[in-house]
Amino acid sequence: MAKDSASEADRPELRVLRKDEWGIWYDTLIRAFGGVAESAEERELWDALTEVDRSIGAWDGDACVGTAGVFSFRLTVPGGASVPAAGVTMVSVAATHRRRGVLRSMMRRQLDDVREWGWPLAVLTASEPEIYGRFGYGVGTFQASVEIDTTRVRLSVPPGTDDVRLRYAVPADVLDVCEAVYARKVGDRPGMLARQPGWERLGVLDPESDRDGASPLQCVLAERDGEVVGYARFHVKPEWDGNGPKGAVNLRDVQALDPVAQAALWRFLFGIDLTSTVTARARPLDEAWQHQVSDIRRCAVRVRDGLHVRLVDVGAALGARTYQAPVDVVFEVEDAFCPWNTGRWRLSGDAKGASCERTTDAADLSLSVRELGATYLGGVSLTALGAAGRVREVRQGALAEASVGFASAVAPWLPHGF
Repeated sequence: MAKDSASEADRPELRVLRKDEWGIWYDTLIRAFGGVAESAEERELWDALTEVDRSIGAWDGDACVGTAGVFSFRLTVPGGASVPAAGVTMVSVAATHRRRGVLRSMMRRQLDDVREWGWPLAVLTASEPEIYGRFGYGVGTFQASVEIDTTRVRLSVPPGTDDVRLRYAVPADVLDVCEAVYARKVGDRPGMLARQPGWERLGVLDPESDRDGASPLQCVLAERDGEVVGYARFHVKPEWDGNGPKGAVNLRDVQALDPVAQAALWRFLFGIDLTSTVTARARPLDEAWQHQVSDIRRCAVRVRDGLHVRLVDVGAALGARTYQAPVDVVFEVEDAFCPWNTGRWRLSGDAKGASCERTTDAADLSLSVRELGATYLGGVSLTALGAAGRVREVRQGALAEASVGFASAVAPWLPHGF
């Protein structure tokens, strides 16, 4: 992206969105992402979910030329705490107004607002990952996309899998019980979002235009002793050639309360009649099925970035999580975009809790806030960032010590976009 070249006077006016401006604002966003109209169902949902008082529009006269919003989330961090986080979303700049500082001014306004609200974190998913590093965001989670050849791959399941009962259900009719399963899983894995009322509808949003010839959304519940212990939502795309059926199961989501229920659901997906492939996107990197399949090579695992994390308040953010091994380290933090974070911070913590305060003590590690965002949820190693030249070790041994403490026992994962 080119360097901003417009003067302050040339830049469009930024202001908080009014509800009666939402349609114009949202149309600006859609045009920036290609201009393909969404279904009425999708549009109505995003209208209902948009927090207008936390959304910004950039206006050139009567024309909306930039958009940016925030969702009020709580994000699970290592140790299981649920921390307030600004879900940055719906960011766009009209093609007619590039190189005029619109994006930078919206990012500046957003982070100032998030700080004023007292939230320690901002998070986003990026259409183009290279954009947000200059604003202090680091890639904090990764996700796996898979295409499993179920004609050649077998699944080895744990004892008790046959005791799990599976039944079909209409997705909208069982929304509450599925959401209850999800809610019980939120604290188990860093990166998961505690959903506010209304967000459960995203999981059953099913516009025909997005199916690419597949079936309407289907749902199967996993039950044990009369209790729902998991669910899978998916589409089936029928396909035939001269050799017979070769349909695909396109997985939307699967959640379960225990490994046995999880295995029962994956075995079901592998065995759906007239299909030969299971495809899934945005799954955890350490999901158990990868260790149950007979041939991982035929699962075509592909990894890409997931959640981008930005520490808005370094002290509050680092003090909000726990550390799987004791840490006592002084960070020299550089943060050009949010200079209130710049300086030295002493982090002391373990598996029970932590504190992070400003200090004048000598630095052990030197890094930017972007690296802290990348390692914050425990899925990116400080040692790896050091090897990449992005963390400088001042005190010998400090990098390994901090890297072990920051790690998470389970891979962080963002369960859905926003």
